[in-house]
Parts: sequence; structure tokens; C-alpha cells
Amino acid sequence: MSDHIHTGDEHGELGDAEYAEFMELAAQEGFDAEEVESELAAAGHGPLPVLAVVGRPNVGKSTLVNRIIGRREAVVEDRPGVTRDRVTYEAEWAGRRFKVVDTGGWEQDVLGIDASVAAQAEYAIDAADAVVFVVDATVGATDTDEAVVKLLRRAGKPVVLCANKVDGPSGEADAAMLWSLGLGEPFPISALHGRGTGDMLDEVLKALPDAPAQTFGQTVGGPRRVALIGRPNVGKSSLLNKVAGEERVVVNELAGTTRDPVDELIELGGKTWKFVDTAGIRKRVHLQEGADYYASLRTAAAVEKAEVAVVLIDASENISVQDQRIITMAVEAGRAMVIAYNKWDNLDEERRYYLEREIETELQQVAWAPRVNVSARTGRHMEKLVPAIETALAGWETRVPTGRLNAFLGELVAAHPHPIRGGKQPRILFGTQAGTKPPRFVLFASGFLEAGYRRFVERRLREEFGFEGTPIHISVRVREKRSRKK
Repeated sequence: MSDHIHTGDEHGELGDAEYAEFMELAAQEGFDAEEVESELAAAGHGPLPVLAVVGRPNVGKSTLVNRIIGRREAVVEDRPGVTRDRVTYEAEWAGRRFKVVDTGGWEQDVLGIDASVAAQAEYAIDAADAVVFVVDATVGATDTDEAVVKLLRRAGKPVVLCANKVDGPSGEADAAMLWSLGLGEPFPISALHGRGTGDMLDEVLKALPDAPAQTFGQTVGGPRRVALIGRPNVGKSSLLNKVAGEERVVVNELAGTTRDPVDELIELGGKTWKFVDTAGIRKRVHLQEGADYYASLRTAAAVEKAEVAVVLIDASENISVQDQRIITMAVEAGRAMVIAYNKWDNLDEERRYYLEREIETELQQVAWAPRVNVSARTGRHMEKLVPAIETALAGWETRVPTGRLNAFLGELVAAHPHPIRGGKQPRILFGTQAGTKPPRFVLFASGFLEAGYRRFVERRLREEFGFEGTPIHISVRVREKRSRKK
């Protein structure tokens, strides 16, 4: 087996020889082999399958999501600047990892409850490989529940039916009534107390594919998937239409629910690309008031399906919190990224000057993303989009061999040691790149590495190896044992 064919998740992307050498290095430094392997497996996984948790308000969706992700929520990401209003989390059960989409935070009754439940369930189902449908067993199936069942049937995704708030044997009969929904066996659980959640999660693992349905660009010659994201009215539709021009190869109208999202296959720069469209979702009028919530869920769904996100920003306006949120979402999802500043032809000198200052201060954390200044209206600089996307995808797929990485780390640590804290000086002992798409590094250290030093290491990794257009994940494992070499 070559090291790029799956050598089992335990090696991540390390070939057998590289893996053996690495484990020997870990043993010499006094690390526990089992710990090292679990760290590699955590960093080496490819794209994860996605589970959506849906249901009407107050049935306990968020409680269930917290139960599924356990205490990991706090440690998912220790990067500064990560916004709190996330919709996806990573979870693990019985040794398998997957992502959970929580629709529980999206229930502000902006549109009349039925419309909002339907809309958020749709976006979540759209992004998911399998669905947990939560019903309150003490209330029984309501009309809103029936409406969600219709959506689930139409989507054709595997569904696990979850009867929540069953706190004891007496509630089992209530749960049994939910057979009537026609979704198969209802699993009686108490999200609050954890009762029955293990059996339900076992069922979820059966429903989830090992990896998401889309193989990320591995089908030979298959079109790479691009999500066009940005806040409402930033010009996504115009850009898509301009890009498609008259050369649109085929419009793949996915038979759909209320939105009919359109994935466009578009010929650009001599290649066919699949644009996962978030812009062309035709908003029904009554959905507009809740636009912010749905924009976020919709963006999350599109980003999950894409390999690279093109973030569109209106250059004629100040960079907003919402722009930053959308960027954070793409970074958190681990996608390659290009930032396109639209309406560039409208800018006068003064606005250009201020925009450059804003980019420096507000978007410092994604300075690695290729930037293109475009005009969706006139088509200006559109030819620069494809090279930028290709650069970002190349960075996203780059892998540094372990030997080369450790030579680099050795020089880095010698030239720029970690500051001394409390009389101790933590050192990076060795590391490896366990995964790509995006690049994921595991560093093994003699003590805790401060956030500032981690950022410094990331910056130097980029200077040395490129990684343009891609987020980088760095996890650090600290040696528990005392070093034998005192």
C-alpha cells in the first residue's frame, strides 16, 4: 500500500516506514506509544461525516448535542479569535469521529415557528450525511414534527428517531407511540441525564458513512468544489452569473425542497469546477427577516460540501463583523480559502487607502489567504480567480515529510527558543504532519507552549513550506513523564 492509499486512520498520512521511524523517536523521548498513536489518529483523519440534530424548539436538541460532544466542546479549538456562535462541533463515539450540526441555537422565532423550524432543518439536512430527529416523547408527535418528517423523507438521508425526555421505564410507552411517524424504531433517551444515549449513538454510527459521500477531489478528473460565500447582497449571484457567462456547461438542478439549490458546473480557466451555490438559494419572502440565522446555516452547509471557499467582501463598505464570522466559519471547517473584494471598480483613492488599513487590522489572522480584487458587474479581474483557487487548493493538499519537518523544527527551536516561564523552558522535541486538507501538525513538547509561540511556529511553517490559502491546525502534546536526560 502506498502511503496515500488509506493505510488505516492510525497512521494518518504517514507511510509505514515514516511511521515506524516516528514511533521510535517518540519512544526515545519518553512518550507513551498509545498516546502518540491516538494523537496521530486525531490529527490524521480526512473529512469527517456530518450528523445533523433537528427537531422543533424545546425538545432538547442543544442538550443532546452537548451530551454527544461531551466535554470536548471547550477544547475543540484553543485559537484566539474563534467566534462563539458556531453551528458545527467535532464529536467521537466508540473510536469514530464525526461532526455534529446543532440547529438548537437557531430558534429565535423570527418568522413564525413552522417556517423557521422548516428552514433551519432544511439547511442542516442539506449539509448532513445522517440525521438525528429529536421528538419530545412527553408531548408526542405534533404537526410541526410531521412537517419535519416530510422534509426528511424528501431528503432521503438516513434518520435516527430519538424520543427525548424519557426519564424512566414509565416513559417508554410514550416513546413507543412515535412508531406512528413511520421513521422506524424510536430510541427512548434522556438527553439531560444521558439515559439511552449510548444505544442511540451506536445506531447513529451505523447510519453514518465512514467518510462523507463526496470524495474530496479524488475522483480522477472530477470537478473540484468551490463554495461562494459572503453576507447577503455582497454580489454572490452576480459573480456566479458573470463567471458562468455563456460558457455554462450544465446546470445541475438538484430536485429539491423549498430552495432548489443549484450546483453549477462551470468551465473556467480551461477546467470544469463545481460551484456549490449559496447565493442562488431563492429566498421566499417570509424568510427574509431571519436572514442572518439562515445565512449562517446556509453558509455552513455550503462550506461543508466544498473544498475551497471563495469569500466575497463588498470593498465599498467597511469590513463587518458578519464578514469576519463567515471567514471564521470557513477557517473552522478547515477549507482552503480565497478572499475576493468585489465592487473594486467603485472605489476612489480614499476608500482604497482605508480598505487596506482595515484588511491589515481586521483580517490579520487570514493574511495567508490569496486575495483578488474583482468586479462582478464588469467582469474585471475574473481571470485571476482560478489561479488563486488553484494556489489555495495546492496549499491545502501540501504535506511536509517528517524528516524535513524535524530538521526545520530543530533549527527553529535552536534559533528562537520558547521564553522561560516559571524557571522552565518548554521545548518542541519533534513533530509530524499527520494530515492534509487542511494540513494538520502534531508537535510533541517538553512543556506547555504558549499561544503566541504557537502562532510564531505557524508563521514560520508558512514562510518555509508555503501553505498559501489554507488554514493550518497545530496540536501540541506535552510529555507527561520526566525526561530521562536531566
